[in-house]
Amino acid sequence: MATKIKTVYFCQNCGYESSKWMGQCPGCKNWNTFVEETVKKTTGTKAAAAKTIADVRDIQPMSLSAVSTDEEDRDDTHITELNRALGGGLVRGSLTLVGGDPGIGKSTLMLQVARNLAADGKNMLYISGEESLRQIKLRANRLGDFTDDLKFLCETNLDTIEAVIERVKPEIVVIDSIQTMFSDEVSAAPGSVSQVREATAVLLRIAKSLNISVFIIGHVTKEGTVAGPRVLEHMVDTVLYFEGDRHASYRVLRAIKNRFGSTDEIGVFEMREEGLVEVLNPSEFMLEGRPENSSGNVVTCSLEGTRPILIEVQALVCRSNFGFPRRQATGTDFNRVNLLMAVLEKRLGLQMGDCDAYVNLAGGMKLNEPALDLGICMAVISSFRNKPVDSDVIAFGEVGLSGEVRAVNMTETRIQEAAKLGFNTCIVPAVSVSKLNKKFGKMKIIGVKSVQDVMDYMAN
Repeated sequence: MATKIKTVYFCQNCGYESSKWMGQCPGCKNWNTFVEETVKKTTGTKAAAAKTIADVRDIQPMSLSAVSTDEEDRDDTHITELNRALGGGLVRGSLTLVGGDPGIGKSTLMLQVARNLAADGKNMLYISGEESLRQIKLRANRLGDFTDDLKFLCETNLDTIEAVIERVKPEIVVIDSIQTMFSDEVSAAPGSVSQVREATAVLLRIAKSLNISVFIIGHVTKEGTVAGPRVLEHMVDTVLYFEGDRHASYRVLRAIKNRFGSTDEIGVFEMREEGLVEVLNPSEFMLEGRPENSSGNVVTCSLEGTRPILIEVQALVCRSNFGFPRRQATGTDFNRVNLLMAVLEKRLGLQMGDCDAYVNLAGGMKLNEPALDLGICMAVISSFRNKPVDSDVIAFGEVGLSGEVRAVNMTETRIQEAAKLGFNTCIVPAVSVSKLNKKFGKMKIIGVKSVQDVMDYMAN
């Protein structure tokens, strides 16, 4: 066989391949993301090609009527929040990517999953390319007891890993992390786009051919020097991203892609000394320590998949000491906040052009649902007028450019969550009030048509 060596350029962000360096990637439109890599291509002989043809002669296409539509076999991870993000459990033979910033808790979560599945009698294999067995044991000691069904392997060579998997035949495999794996057939360094893509292709073949569920962990760096999981998203079945500040206690596991379930679901965890602990009621968790009788604080409700999450919107509006006022938004879209403030200035006559404005979602959550608009507007008005909103009031609804308050979906579900947590008054779009089919205990429902109605309510 002859080996050809050539130099190509890969985009570190999306994996776009080019024969020459370009300043802007045609695929993702990002600048200065191309890196040079050497790729070896092996040209097979006619005898090898004839052998390949002989191997596939027994493969026959199938009609749709012969394909089973039964529900996929799923394994319970015994972590409710993870099961929710996966769409009901781990599908056998699937390839799942868990991405996130370094130190956010990916390895800890996967170690807990491996322990739970091994306790169910599953044959587990945890492959680490970053830590030694001693380091893994030190981290595992704080998580609890581990059964002998969970085996560990410290290896980075894909050929060795494939041979071990074929010999041991585990039911579930965890790869920590994909950036450390390498193949001798690719001359690029571990962590490069070529190596990451080749490693994922090998693991995908193993998962599908042997019906093994595979978790792969991928790192994302701010500098973009390492090929991130974005290159792999089209190859895997499920993509889960860990969000949140690693210095904060909470973590959000969000499904970005899922071939076996919804992509709207999230799982909420809290990082403690004993590992990641599920937060079964995120609304109660996010509202802990909420101040009372303080201006600029309003509780609103966002919907993540089928789960309503109550969160506190904090706003601070004050006169600026500089010629150009400062605006800042944390946890929500900055441009959306600017748009809503422009609506308040135009429709309500609030003169905030010379004011600094800061909007924050308490707890560090990142939410962009339009239902937050009404809560943000009320928080800004409350801070600007220095008039608190009652602590038992919750508001949600979308605000348009004309100042109208538009309906949002699943209104009853949001009101039920608010009533469960003790709120007495709910401000909702007026068009949604007539569609409510049942009562919510002592909850008082107030319908508003525009931001002027909200202003009048807050003036009383």
